[in-house]
Amino acid sequence: MKIVAGLMAVVFLASCGADGAPIKPSASVGIGVGTNGVSTSASVGASKGNVSVSVGL
Repeated sequence: MKIVAGLMAVVFLASCGADGAPIKPSASVGIGVGTNGVSTSASVGASKGNVSVSVGL
């Protein structure tokens, strides 16, 4: 979870003070329960116009 918060902070700081349209950060966290037990997932990303970059953890 510290990694997700760190990446979100970097994306937020990178978009502050930049010329042009701002970069929109995004994040999601998921918890699933299945036959193999409990699983977690998280992703962090940013988008600007038609370009989107995302990292899943």
